[in-house]
Amino acid sequence: MKALTKPLHKVYDYFTLVAQAFAGIFKRPFYFAEVLRQMENIGVQSLPIVLLTSTFVGMILAYQSGFAMAVFGAKMYIGTLVSLSLVRELGPVLASVVVAGRIGAGTAAELGSMLVTEQIDAMRAMATDPIKKLVSTRLLAGMIMIPALVMVANLMGILGGGFIAYSAFGLAPTFYQKTVIEALVVEDLVMTLVKGLFFGTLIITLGCYSGLNVEGGTTGVGHATTRAVVLSIVFILITDYFLTVLLLKLLPGLAF
Repeated sequence: MKALTKPLHKVYDYFTLVAQAFAGIFKRPFYFAEVLRQMENIGVQSLPIVLLTSTFVGMILAYQSGFAMAVFGAKMYIGTLVSLSLVRELGPVLASVVVAGRIGAGTAAELGSMLVTEQIDAMRAMATDPIKKLVSTRLLAGMIMIPALVMVANLMGILGGGFIAYSAFGLAPTFYQKTVIEALVVEDLVMTLVKGLFFGTLIITLGCYSGLNVEGGTTGVGHATTRAVVLSIVFILITDYFLTVLLLKLLPGLAF
């Protein structure tokens, strides 16, 4: 019985933390300086790795799809395939997975170290709400910056695909641009932003939850860091499936 109730308690504690974090965004005091610091940490400092990975993913996608479609004389549709694949799926998922590896681990390690060294207890003693100060600020910053990173990833992936389409398959850049623009609709941008918003929320809240529930001293901090990254990636993929199914039903413009 205990083996069943313990996971349920953890799920309850997690959603309680999420609710408190969202409520803390709208309550005074507003820690604007901390939000800006977290926006820099989550967004600006994650930008190089997102740019690198998304560009090469777009290049690989264009190269693989170009050879496959050239067999059927359809290499002119490289731009369509690359843009739809990136904007709807690969851009949000890969950018979020990359950010999860950096931000999820860092958040869990930082908060876990604060818990072990009793800094969080000291904040409570000084009448400071640690959930609002540590979690709500990160959550707000993540909800702003991770969708922005997803959009950057989409753009760089499409540009990388365009480079391969021109250099390897001889497609004119203007033609590639035309096929990309014709393939995408407003609903595609809505889908990519919604996914980025959900994935950002998962990354931040799971990282904070893992850090704030460290057990076993400094050794537990390492376990919490690993757990935060693994859980973030797993739930990003699970959530991606359900969001895709739901958005395809709610946004008719996504139908081919």
